[in-house]
Amino acid sequence: MIASVDLTGRALSGVATALKIPVQIAAIVLLAVLAFELGRIATESWRRVRPGVTPLERIATTAMSDPADAARIARSAPGPLSELAVRQLASAAAANSPDGYETALADYELRIQRRLDRTRILVRAGPAVGLMGTLIPLAPGLGALGQGNYSELASDLRLAFSATVIGLLVGTIAFALTLIRTRVYTEDLAGLERAVATRGATHQRLATVGDHSA
Repeated sequence: MIASVDLTGRALSGVATALKIPVQIAAIVLLAVLAFELGRIATESWRRVRPGVTPLERIATTAMSDPADAARIARSAPGPLSELAVRQLASAAAANSPDGYETALADYELRIQRRLDRTRILVRAGPAVGLMGTLIPLAPGLGALGQGNYSELASDLRLAFSATVIGLLVGTIAFALTLIRTRVYTEDLAGLERAVATRGATHQRLATVGDHSA
């Protein structure tokens, strides 16, 4: 019984030791992904606050009124997701397709959910990888302490604390990015929906005027 427990313990210890390098690589990858997402949101933020920026609702309304020039008009949108949505709405307007409006808005919602999922994963994965990177070096560090090897213990503790800091940093910033993106994307979706509603109301008024003229 004791031999089987010892064998199981050595197996678990071996698995944890084997995960040491992959966990460190995962921490670096998460940090790189976070840096990429920070750069992306910085670019989008500049497009939203730069001088002479046009509200998304007006951009979408203008594009639907002039579908032939929609590609140029859509480039004024605050981000690539909203730019694609404006082009889709303009295409639906050119085809005079109410279902096309609904499809464009639904596609936009799916795209923003996929974009939000990236930072949501970082919110969970960052602390998890940080915790793993903290615990894995502690076992050899405690072994080194038992043997009086304080230099190895210090090295393992330094690695463990570094993983903790990286994990918390990734999780905290990713959580903030998720909140910011959720707010601005919700505002963008509301603007697109108002543009579609305005377009529908305009068409209805024109149809009513035409009926009365007849």
